[in-house]
Amino acid sequence: MPITLSDFESAAPYEGDYAEALRALQYRLAHAQTAWRGRAGAALVVCDGWDGSGKGGAIKRMTAELDPRGLYVFPIDPPTAEERARHFLWRFWTRLPGRGEIAIFDRSWYGRVLGERVEGQAAEAEWARAYDEINEYEAQLAFDGALIVKLFFHVTEMIQAERLERRAANPWSAWKMTPEILAARERRGDHLAAAEEMLARTDTRWAPWRVIDMGDKQAGRIAALAAVAEALEA
Repeated sequence: MPITLSDFESAAPYEGDYAEALRALQYRLAHAQTAWRGRAGAALVVCDGWDGSGKGGAIKRMTAELDPRGLYVFPIDPPTAEERARHFLWRFWTRLPGRGEIAIFDRSWYGRVLGERVEGQAAEAEWARAYDEINEYEAQLAFDGALIVKLFFHVTEMIQAERLERRAANPWSAWKMTPEILAARERRGDHLAAAEEMLARTDTRWAPWRVIDMGDKQAGRIAALAAVAEALEA
């Protein structure tokens, strides 16, 4: 079934004891990580979505009780000059975890068909062929034994605007307000169209997408951690 982001905008609050549920999920993740050490494949958790959607907060809680040995968190910035001189997937091949290890990507190779596409940082011929390149890249990893968990963190335009305004007004978070984020706010419609095309064309049986409704951060964090825990345990 096609993924429509408007289906994930209820912003329903978490029902239950959030602190207790969070602790239980962090405990599950820690045990799943220990069991994963004996696996023959790597685990990749791909976190993409809107600025201000709460990706960073979810990743912080996802890793809170994990053993840093064999765990990697990669915040992905715009490509450097060295990286632009190579195929766009090169910088991700160099960050792949080893067998039995886990890597979490805060943004990912999907930047080619999201921000780089919308902001004109990739030519149309480059981003148009990237869907197939990404699917084949993930297929190679999956067929080699890797587990790929892909989470798209979604919020409405109104919620995003409110959060970014609070971020800009807070001296402890204002540093996150980059020129790229400010420019992206002006092109929300273009980014939305790119995101929905990406979900439609890269939701595969070996690497399916899971959309996380982050209208309520507590409910979204629980859903994100549960998705990773279930995938590792399975």
